[in-house]
Amino acid sequence: MMVNSIFKKRYHLEFDDVDFMKKLKLSTLFLFFQESANLHSEELGVGLDTLDKEYNVAWVLIRLKADIIKYPQWNDEIIMETWHQEPKKYEFERDFIVRDIHGNIIIRSISTWVIIDKTTRELKKSSLIPYKPSPIIARRAIECKLGRLKAIKEREVIYKKIVGYSDIDVNGHLNNSKYIDFIMDCFSFENHKRYRVKSIQINYMNEALPDDAILICKDVSKFDENIIYMEGIREKNNDIVFRADIEIEKNI
Repeated sequence: MMVNSIFKKRYHLEFDDVDFMKKLKLSTLFLFFQESANLHSEELGVGLDTLDKEYNVAWVLIRLKADIIKYPQWNDEIIMETWHQEPKKYEFERDFIVRDIHGNIIIRSISTWVIIDKTTRELKKSSLIPYKPSPIIARRAIECKLGRLKAIKEREVIYKKIVGYSDIDVNGHLNNSKYIDFIMDCFSFENHKRYRVKSIQINYMNEALPDDAILICKDVSKFDENIIYMEGIREKNNDIVFRADIEIEKNI
């Protein structure tokens, strides 16, 4: 059976999917990215259960960039589209586009994934799994390279977050969408009323595990250019857990 090159899933934005202004929460968007990627991987024969039972490995998101053209609202219907690129030695690249009910593109995203051994947590080569991709779609949702993010220079610790039960996913570590909640909680309600995220790149650099204390830091030295830098630092050993570069714009 031929697997579709582009996987599509429709979402109806429910009460829990939106914020106090009734627009899609960024963390919900990341959950939609994760779910659609997992569902497409299942169609390709490399879903979560298959990788776990047959290879003792798991998919891990390591980098993602999203450009938000327009935020959908409560009760809106949106269509998520996702497709993959040719696997590299260790990395799997996956693109996403979100359309409104009329077919207009409202969000674009590119991402990089790897597989890790669930016991040793070591990175494994892409050739380990029987990845038989459907015909490759060469076009990219965003034409840029997802590279490293620079360390922030004017670091301000905003708060400390203890990783708890509700933060952990099936891989036993902090779920990628929770990082986004941690970032968004750095800003006041007034900030959220005045500004919204136009673009975000987040790099997941080290796993955050149950009971880890994460210092959530920001650098607003380029706020006049609408740029904010974020970092999460594991308190006990100063490991950088994540970095994020965020571009903001005023709410209309």
